[in-house]
Amino acid sequence: MARVKALAITGYGTNCEQESAYAVKKAGADEADIAYFSDLVTGKKSLEGYNYLIFPGGFLDGDDLGAAQAAALRWKHAHTNDNRPLVTQIKNFFDEGGVILGICNGFQLLVKLGLLPAVGGDYFTRQVSLSYNDSARFEDRWVKVKANPESPCVFTRGIDMLHLPVRHGEGKIIPKDEAFLSQMEKENLIALQYIDEESGNIALDYPANPNGSPLGIAGLTDPSGRILGLMPHPEAFNHPTNYPKWTRGEVPTLGLALLEGGVKYLKNL
Repeated sequence: MARVKALAITGYGTNCEQESAYAVKKAGADEADIAYFSDLVTGKKSLEGYNYLIFPGGFLDGDDLGAAQAAALRWKHAHTNDNRPLVTQIKNFFDEGGVILGICNGFQLLVKLGLLPAVGGDYFTRQVSLSYNDSARFEDRWVKVKANPESPCVFTRGIDMLHLPVRHGEGKIIPKDEAFLSQMEKENLIALQYIDEESGNIALDYPANPNGSPLGIAGLTDPSGRILGLMPHPEAFNHPTNYPKWTRGEVPTLGLALLEGGVKYLKNL
């Protein structure tokens, strides 16, 4: 059974790293560390030796230039002290079988790095983007999402539906055209979708769909299933008392279930 060593990346405005590290440890990881982006550049830390990588939520660079845009460029063009492209560490990490979870701002970063959705296995080429919510406001509340049982995503295995909090202003998926959207759907790269609380149907409209994403997209995976990016915050639902209705005895499946999916996959290798 493999040991699960998780690393949450922080810096430049990320503010959910402590919560994410705590959540993945509670989800069963053997170790959960935190590293600043600058630690990777200077060589103080490396992705080597880890197999569970988390890009947490926050407000990367204040979301100036668009959510995670500056951070994506930083990752693509930064070099380590030994003059190797920093993004090579992510490539090696993935090639060696690691799993990657991007939450909110972290999802935006994975999209702009081209790690998601990687239609056709085309990695590190940006294929979709994320833009402002249709509501033109920051959405901070709870939503309901459904996992796609046909998706290859290792994080969502065994999960049906989840209640999760959202807190974002730029969460609307923007595909280049309808044909590409259909291709994502055909390849089952849409891992999570917002659903209506009462009917259980895919939510296309506000408020059940908090941002207006087509097909109610709340999260995307890649063809390998080892990368998941989602706008809701599973790490923020790590205890029954996080849920607004817990005093009524209404506590659904914890958001930790998604993080546990990555842990279980690695431990079963």
